[in-house]
Amino acid sequence: MRARTVDNPVTVSEAAALFAGLSDVPALVLAVSGGPDSTALLWLAARWRARRTRGPALIAVTIDHGLRPESAREAQAVARLASKLRIAHRILRWTGKKPTTGIQEAARNARYRLLSKAARDADARCILTAHTLDDQAETVLFRMTRGSGLTGLRGIAQQSNLPLPLGTEHYWRKVRRYKKAQRRLILLRPFLDLPKSRLMATLAAARIRFADDPSNRDPRFARPRLRELMRVLANEGLDANRLGLLARRLTRADNALEDAVLKAMVSLSGPWNGTKIEFASGYRELPHEIGLRLLGRAIGWVGHEGPVELGKLENLFEAILINWSRETAHFRRTLAGAMVTLSDSRLTVERAPPRRIVRKSRKTQRKARFTTAG
Repeated sequence: MRARTVDNPVTVSEAAALFAGLSDVPALVLAVSGGPDSTALLWLAARWRARRTRGPALIAVTIDHGLRPESAREAQAVARLASKLRIAHRILRWTGKKPTTGIQEAARNARYRLLSKAARDADARCILTAHTLDDQAETVLFRMTRGSGLTGLRGIAQQSNLPLPLGTEHYWRKVRRYKKAQRRLILLRPFLDLPKSRLMATLAAARIRFADDPSNRDPRFARPRLRELMRVLANEGLDANRLGLLARRLTRADNALEDAVLKAMVSLSGPWNGTKIEFASGYRELPHEIGLRLLGRAIGWVGHEGPVELGKLENLFEAILINWSRETAHFRRTLAGAMVTLSDSRLTVERAPPRRIVRKSRKTQRKARFTTAG
């Protein structure tokens, strides 16, 4: 499939600005699936590097998820293009049994896990992905439909630490054996402010082919449905540019709130020792958004059951405020592996005791099975 020109191609000077600051990095991993966006990333990065006498080694990595019969052939097409551009290339395959539900999330987790392995093997601290302004808009819209808070509506960050895929904590513990510089992998998204149409135009001008993944139009998945909705919203003025602008403005506001949370943390709490945190009575005077975030930060710090759900955190925070307004304030509740106690105008967040596991005797189990069968 050939790209069609629908906008201006990315110029040489624009590409240099997009990759600015990466000249002194020893190596860069390029996540290249073979689709239009990532193929443009490969082409532009290769052209940028070829014009420099010194710069990072580029390693293109294609993850073959094995979910479509064409995936192996598409990975080989990327390998041929990378060879033509004189870029090192690796194909990594997602092996093992695939889940029957949540396949896209599972594929995403596997992709980042394999990319991080490739980066460590290449002694690269940075992984570049080809997320565009269109992806940003879809993400903001997707999170709106899920009722996300302000932080979620920031959308995709231009730079972030490699996310921790769910269920792979044991894998990341092994990473501690590596030196610190290798453990801290950074995801960079240089195209986040570029519309997809410009990358398509770049490929068309260079006469470069790319793969077409039909799952990107499969209405069984949320994002293809949102793409159809965005066409309707664009007619009303809510296009990718507006949604991207919203994400940038919310990022600015969210950063300001996080600064306020940090100041409240310093002024109202004692030492954060990893198992217990105490807040002075001034906590109740904080603006609700700051108090809510500070509570979530404390629970995330001392808890041991993973991320805190925003809805559950809001319910807990509201219960704390209601009980604090009473003459005798006493309140205790657990959330995400943390125990929150309100007593004597002091709020304490500490590690919750392990859950008790009640083991039934074999006689009781046999009796229960007999009763159920009867």
